[in-house]
Amino acid sequence: MASSNVPDIVVGRLPLYLRALTQMSEEGREISSSQELGGRLGISSAQIRKDLSQFGEFGKQGTGYNISYLIEQLRKILRLDHPWEVVLVGAGDLGSAIANYAGFFDRGFRITQVYDNDPEKVGTRVGAFIVHDTRIMGAEVKRENLKVAMLAVPAAFAQEVSEKLVEAGIKAILCYAPISLSLPESIQVQYIDPSLHLQHMTYYLP
Repeated sequence: MASSNVPDIVVGRLPLYLRALTQMSEEGREISSSQELGGRLGISSAQIRKDLSQFGEFGKQGTGYNISYLIEQLRKILRLDHPWEVVLVGAGDLGSAIANYAGFFDRGFRITQVYDNDPEKVGTRVGAFIVHDTRIMGAEVKRENLKVAMLAVPAAFAQEVSEKLVEAGIKAILCYAPISLSLPESIQVQYIDPSLHLQHMTYYLP
Protein backbone atom coordinates (compact mmCIF):
# COMPACT_ATOMS: atom_id res chain seq x y z
CA MET A 1 0.00 0.00 0.00
CA ALA A 2 3.02 2.28 0.28
CA SER A 3 3.02 5.15 -2.20
CA SER A 4 5.65 7.76 -2.93
CA ASN A 5 2.79 10.19 -3.66
CA VAL A 6 1.70 10.29 -0.02
CA PRO A 7 3.35 13.20 1.85
CA ASP A 8 5.65 12.10 4.65
CA ILE A 9 3.82 14.35 7.12
CA VAL A 10 0.66 12.29 6.46
CA VAL A 11 2.53 9.02 7.04
CA GLY A 12 3.85 10.52 10.28
CA ARG A 13 0.29 11.01 11.57
CA LEU A 14 -0.84 7.45 10.88
CA PRO A 15 0.88 5.99 13.98
CA LEU A 16 -0.94 8.61 16.07
CA TYR A 17 -4.26 7.46 14.64
CA LEU A 18 -3.30 3.84 15.23
CA ARG A 19 -2.35 4.52 18.85
CA ALA A 20 -5.59 6.38 19.60
CA LEU A 21 -7.72 3.71 17.92
CA THR A 22 -5.91 0.96 19.82
CA GLN A 23 -6.68 2.78 23.07
CA MET A 24 -10.34 3.00 22.06
CA SER A 25 -10.38 -0.72 21.27
CA GLU A 26 -8.88 -1.49 24.68
CA GLU A 27 -11.70 0.57 26.19
CA GLY A 28 -14.17 -1.78 24.54
CA ARG A 29 -15.21 0.64 21.81
CA GLU A 30 -16.33 -0.63 18.39
CA ILE A 31 -17.18 2.53 16.42
CA SER A 32 -15.58 5.97 16.32
CA SER A 33 -15.67 9.08 14.16
CA SER A 34 -13.15 11.48 12.72
CA GLN A 35 -14.50 14.11 15.12
CA GLU A 36 -13.85 11.94 18.17
CA LEU A 37 -10.45 10.84 16.91
CA GLY A 38 -9.54 14.45 16.20
CA GLY A 39 -10.66 15.51 19.66
CA ARG A 40 -8.33 12.99 21.23
CA LEU A 41 -5.37 14.03 19.11
CA GLY A 42 -5.89 17.76 18.62
CA ILE A 43 -6.17 17.28 14.86
CA SER A 44 -9.13 18.52 12.81
CA SER A 45 -11.64 15.91 11.65
CA ALA A 46 -11.24 17.23 8.09
CA GLN A 47 -7.49 16.57 8.24
CA ILE A 48 -8.04 13.03 9.50
CA ARG A 49 -10.52 12.27 6.71
CA LYS A 50 -8.16 13.78 4.14
CA ASP A 51 -5.22 11.74 5.47
CA LEU A 52 -7.13 8.46 5.43
CA SER A 53 -8.55 9.12 1.97
CA GLN A 54 -4.99 8.88 0.61
CA PHE A 55 -5.24 5.13 1.21
CA GLY A 56 -8.89 4.34 0.50
CA GLU A 57 -12.35 4.61 2.03
CA PHE A 58 -12.52 3.25 5.57
CA GLY A 59 -15.70 4.78 7.03
CA LYS A 60 -19.32 5.45 6.16
CA GLN A 61 -20.94 8.87 6.39
CA GLY A 62 -23.23 8.97 9.38
CA THR A 63 -21.83 5.70 10.74
CA GLY A 64 -18.15 6.39 11.36
CA TYR A 65 -15.23 4.00 11.47
CA ASN A 66 -15.24 0.40 12.60
CA ILE A 67 -12.31 0.61 15.02
CA SER A 68 -10.98 -2.94 14.69
CA TYR A 69 -11.17 -2.76 10.88
CA LEU A 70 -9.40 0.60 10.74
CA ILE A 71 -6.69 -0.68 13.10
CA GLU A 72 -6.16 -3.65 10.81
CA GLN A 73 -5.94 -1.45 7.73
CA LEU A 74 -3.53 1.04 9.34
CA ARG A 75 -1.29 -1.80 10.45
CA LYS A 76 -1.21 -3.06 6.85
CA ILE A 77 -0.47 0.41 5.49
CA LEU A 78 2.39 0.84 7.98
CA ARG A 79 3.57 -2.70 7.24
CA LEU A 80 3.01 -3.74 10.84
CA ASP A 81 1.00 -6.83 10.00
CA HIS A 82 4.12 -8.81 10.90
CA PRO A 83 6.71 -8.11 13.61
CA TRP A 84 9.95 -6.40 12.56
CA GLU A 85 13.16 -7.71 14.08
CA VAL A 86 15.41 -4.90 15.27
CA VAL A 87 19.13 -4.60 16.01
CA LEU A 88 20.10 -2.31 18.90
CA VAL A 89 23.57 -0.76 18.91
CA GLY A 90 24.74 0.66 22.22
CA ALA A 91 24.44 -1.04 25.61
CA GLY A 92 25.06 1.92 27.91
CA ASP A 93 22.43 3.44 30.18
CA LEU A 94 20.15 4.45 27.31
CA GLY A 95 20.65 1.23 25.36
CA SER A 96 19.96 -0.83 28.47
CA ALA A 97 16.72 1.05 29.06
CA ILE A 98 15.66 0.47 25.45
CA ALA A 99 16.53 -3.23 25.65
CA ASN A 100 14.43 -3.57 28.81
CA TYR A 101 11.44 -1.67 27.42
CA ALA A 102 8.54 -4.05 26.89
CA GLY A 103 6.38 -1.78 24.76
CA PHE A 104 7.95 -2.36 21.35
CA PHE A 105 6.48 -5.81 20.71
CA ASP A 106 2.86 -4.70 20.94
CA ARG A 107 3.66 -1.97 18.39
CA GLY A 108 5.16 -4.41 15.88
CA PHE A 109 8.86 -4.54 16.77
CA ARG A 110 11.11 -7.06 18.49
CA ILE A 111 14.73 -6.41 19.43
CA THR A 112 16.74 -9.53 18.58
CA GLN A 113 20.38 -8.39 18.71
CA VAL A 114 22.35 -5.97 20.92
CA TYR A 115 25.88 -4.74 20.17
CA ASP A 116 28.52 -2.57 21.80
CA ASN A 117 32.24 -1.91 21.23
CA ASP A 118 33.12 -1.70 24.94
CA PRO A 119 35.02 -4.87 25.98
CA GLU A 120 33.56 -4.53 29.48
CA LYS A 121 30.03 -4.72 28.11
CA VAL A 122 30.58 -7.42 25.48
CA GLY A 123 29.43 -10.76 26.84
CA THR A 124 27.32 -9.24 29.61
CA ARG A 125 23.55 -9.43 29.74
CA VAL A 126 21.25 -6.49 29.09
CA GLY A 127 17.68 -7.46 29.81
CA ALA A 128 17.07 -10.68 27.91
CA PHE A 129 20.03 -10.14 25.57
CA ILE A 130 23.72 -10.97 25.51
CA VAL A 131 25.74 -7.99 24.29
CA HIS A 132 27.83 -8.85 21.24
CA ASP A 133 30.91 -7.14 19.83
CA THR A 134 30.24 -4.62 17.06
CA ARG A 135 33.07 -6.24 15.09
CA ILE A 136 30.70 -9.11 14.17
CA MET A 137 27.65 -6.87 13.81
CA GLY A 138 27.73 -6.43 10.04
CA ALA A 139 27.98 -10.14 9.28
CA GLU A 140 25.23 -11.05 11.76
CA VAL A 141 22.85 -8.33 10.59
CA LYS A 142 23.38 -9.43 7.00
CA ARG A 143 22.94 -13.11 7.88
CA GLU A 144 19.64 -12.44 9.66
CA ASN A 145 18.51 -10.07 6.89
CA LEU A 146 17.57 -7.37 9.39
CA LYS A 147 16.16 -4.09 8.06
CA VAL A 148 15.59 -1.95 11.17
CA ALA A 149 18.12 -0.62 13.70
CA MET A 150 18.18 1.58 16.77
CA LEU A 151 21.26 3.64 17.56
CA ALA A 152 21.97 4.40 21.21
CA VAL A 153 25.63 5.31 20.80
CA PRO A 154 27.50 8.58 21.48
CA ALA A 155 27.23 11.15 18.69
CA ALA A 156 30.92 10.75 17.84
CA PHE A 157 30.33 7.13 16.76
CA ALA A 158 26.84 7.39 15.26
CA GLN A 159 27.86 8.16 11.66
CA GLU A 160 30.41 5.35 11.47
CA VAL A 161 28.05 2.82 13.02
CA SER A 162 25.14 3.85 10.80
CA GLU A 163 27.30 3.42 7.68
CA LYS A 164 28.22 -0.11 8.78
CA LEU A 165 24.57 -0.90 9.37
CA VAL A 166 23.55 0.38 5.95
CA GLU A 167 26.35 -1.64 4.36
CA ALA A 168 24.94 -4.72 6.12
CA GLY A 169 21.48 -4.12 4.66
CA ILE A 170 19.70 -1.94 7.22
CA LYS A 171 17.05 0.28 5.60
CA ALA A 172 15.58 2.14 8.60
CA ILE A 173 17.39 3.68 11.59
CA LEU A 174 16.00 5.22 14.75
CA CYS A 175 18.79 7.43 16.06
CA TYR A 176 18.94 8.56 19.69
CA ALA A 177 22.28 10.32 19.23
CA PRO A 178 22.17 14.15 19.04
CA ILE A 179 23.48 14.28 15.48
CA SER A 180 22.18 14.41 11.91
CA LEU A 181 23.34 11.37 9.97
CA SER A 182 24.55 11.65 6.39
CA LEU A 183 23.17 8.59 4.63
CA PRO A 184 21.69 7.71 1.21
CA GLU A 185 18.20 9.11 0.60
CA SER A 186 16.84 5.58 0.35
CA ILE A 187 17.55 5.02 4.07
CA GLN A 188 14.74 6.01 6.41
CA VAL A 189 16.07 7.85 9.48
CA GLN A 190 14.13 9.18 12.46
CA TYR A 191 15.66 11.04 15.40
CA ILE A 192 14.82 11.10 19.08
CA ASP A 193 16.57 13.95 20.90
CA PRO A 194 14.73 15.00 24.08
CA SER A 195 16.85 18.16 24.34
CA LEU A 196 15.41 19.47 21.07
CA HIS A 197 11.86 19.07 22.36
CA LEU A 198 12.77 20.70 25.67
CA GLN A 199 14.34 23.64 23.83
CA HIS A 200 11.20 23.93 21.71
CA MET A 201 8.99 24.11 24.79
CA THR A 202 11.07 26.59 26.75
CA TYR A 203 10.47 29.18 24.02
CA TYR A 204 6.87 29.39 25.26
CA LEU A 205 7.63 29.52 28.98
CA PRO A 206 7.22 32.86 30.82
